Amino acid sequence: MSAEATNPVSEAGSATGSDAPGRRRGRPRIDLRRLGRAALLGATAGPGPRDRLPDAIGHVAEAHRAHHPDADLAVLRRAYVLAESSHRGQMRKSGEPYITHPLAVTLILAELGAETTTLTAALLHDTVEDTEVTLEQVHREFGDEVAYLVDGVTKLEKVDYGAAAEPETFRKMLVATGNDVRVMSIKLADRLHNMRTLGVMRPEKQARIAKVTRDVLIPLAERLGVQALKTELEDLVFAILHPEEYEATRALIARNAGAGDTLAGIAEQVSAVLREAGITAEVLVRPRHFVSVHRVRLKRGELRGPDFGRLLVLVGEDADCYAVLGELHTCFTPVVSEFKDFIAAPKFNLYQSLHTAVAAPGGAVAEVLIRTHRMHTVAEAGVVALGNPYATPDGPEGLSATSPVPSAAEDGERIDPTRPGWLSRLLDWQQSTPDADTFWTSLHADLAQDQEITVFRVDGGTLGLPAGASCVDAAYAEHGEAAHSCLGARVNGRLAPLSTVLHDGDTVQILLAQDSTSGPSPQWLDHARTPAARIAITAWLQAHPEAAKPPAAAPRPPASHTADRRSGAKLHTELPEGPYVRPAGCCTPVPTDAITGFVVRGGSVTAHRTGCATAATMRRLGREPVTVHWGDTAECRVTLRAESFGRPGLLADLTEAIAAEGAAVVSATVEPPSEQRVRHTYTLQLPDAAGLPALMKAMRDVPGVYDVSRARQATQPGG
Repeated sequence: MSAEATNPVSEAGSATGSDAPGRRRGRPRIDLRRLGRAALLGATAGPGPRDRLPDAIGHVAEAHRAHHPDADLAVLRRAYVLAESSHRGQMRKSGEPYITHPLAVTLILAELGAETTTLTAALLHDTVEDTEVTLEQVHREFGDEVAYLVDGVTKLEKVDYGAAAEPETFRKMLVATGNDVRVMSIKLADRLHNMRTLGVMRPEKQARIAKVTRDVLIPLAERLGVQALKTELEDLVFAILHPEEYEATRALIARNAGAGDTLAGIAEQVSAVLREAGITAEVLVRPRHFVSVHRVRLKRGELRGPDFGRLLVLVGEDADCYAVLGELHTCFTPVVSEFKDFIAAPKFNLYQSLHTAVAAPGGAVAEVLIRTHRMHTVAEAGVVALGNPYATPDGPEGLSATSPVPSAAEDGERIDPTRPGWLSRLLDWQQSTPDADTFWTSLHADLAQDQEITVFRVDGGTLGLPAGASCVDAAYAEHGEAAHSCLGARVNGRLAPLSTVLHDGDTVQILLAQDSTSGPSPQWLDHARTPAARIAITAWLQAHPEAAKPPAAAPRPPASHTADRRSGAKLHTELPEGPYVRPAGCCTPVPTDAITGFVVRGGSVTAHRTGCATAATMRRLGREPVTVHWGDTAECRVTLRAESFGRPGLLADLTEAIAAEGAAVVSATVEPPSEQRVRHTYTLQLPDAAGLPALMKAMRDVPGVYDVSRARQATQPGG
């Protein structure tokens, strides 16, 4: 976008242009100096046919018609005439006419298959920012869509925003992208051309632009699936920020210039196998780009010939992909650990492909990508390959049955590929960050998380989260600010602390307190990975500073407070001696429980609930049970255990619920918290055993309590 451009034959540009192993060689890079001369000649030449395209955009028209044979080029001619006349007299730092920049940006998008509206906006993308052309003029001459796209990529003025201009420009651009992804397509192509021509700028400015490209635009290109732009941007950034590693990688590739021969030989073997199986397929050798070679070298150490590229197998139908996979795994030795199925489970950026690796008869191992031609178009161009995603299915350049768009899933993340889940979440949390610095920091952190998982809600819906997200992140993704009252979660049906890290395919149920006045703990920030969760938690803690303060005194160790040791309930036995009968502490029976008794030391009898594990042990040891039964009183003593998630005021709420049911606390023990969970053990005196179910229900209804049960206490051997 900037007029501060440079010579297109700069070192950084040539390094990843003609020399990059991943460069597609079907269409040579255009000589921008020649385009500049053509632009000037087109401006000064005499009148010609009004429908004739200027020579300067002949390459754009050729690339565009290759993807859209029936496209109307008249609007491109009008856009070019306006762009050229408005930029006339402006020069890039390399001395080229400035019009060469929008021409190059438009050509990049045309080669990716962008539709006419996107190309029109690309030609005009700098007019409002750098010339006297107004947005109203663009709107009047080219319509709503083109004006929206041009406005979306127009930078905010430093005069108005100061140091916040760059982050606020990206915020504006992302918000615009939320309504039309073509905004970001133009921005990515714009940055690619500027990165190609960065060589004449000061080294410190090159580094600053390269870092923003690395931290923001490359992750956005990845998430939008535009791999063709992402890989070249990665190489250009690599050359600027890591020149020594870049040169070492470049030398390594040069020393292994014949590496493609090994892959070509394996490709011929694969082609022969598929021909014999009757599968129509195109087998290509796909060289790795610089950054890919560098990463593989760091992972594997010394590289062999096949490591410098991969095989790409293109077929016609989805079913053919699996047929190819079966033939390869039958006729070659598969490397099972390398198999991944991104067709059945597409990536969040629309990417679909089968990945595998096979060992050829000679022992060389080759990685293989298997996809349809349609999948390949989307893998390279991502959202650009959607054409005009907002047109009617039967309209011009709209989606059709043959459009290169993966089938829509029912999980909410891929139903609308033009508004992916990650973008919706980003747009949601950015509304809570009016401060530019906070937005910029959060954006970097969000985009650094380049893997996503899908977890299921209990109602059948799904949540898209970054890999490594916890139950805290799931709570805020599902409930927003209502998650402040979150108590815990169930993951795959089991109770789990909020710190639990979720995995792809997990089912999560968030447990919320009925009391909406409770709030998050500062410790939640240790487990929150998503900006939405961190921003919401931080905002609540700042609004409630008292919640972040440590307690005035250290918590006391577990203590037991005993009042009355009498059982309350009368128990009788038919033994002639009339021994003393007491309830067993292990199972704490109460009136109406079915019970059995055993004689213990001292001649007394302990009564156990039927089915008590201690009673079963005593039977196995040969102890004879004795008959015991309840007396005529309903009063009883019982020990209950309450499992809960820790929160302020929980002990007070539990004791209040117990008192409301008419029970008296004989003793109470609170164990230290473990993974945000707390266990309370109460020995209670009830006036009537019939009230026990209601008491247990009242305790379960206390916010934070997820289970109440009759306790099993430790007992001495023999009773």
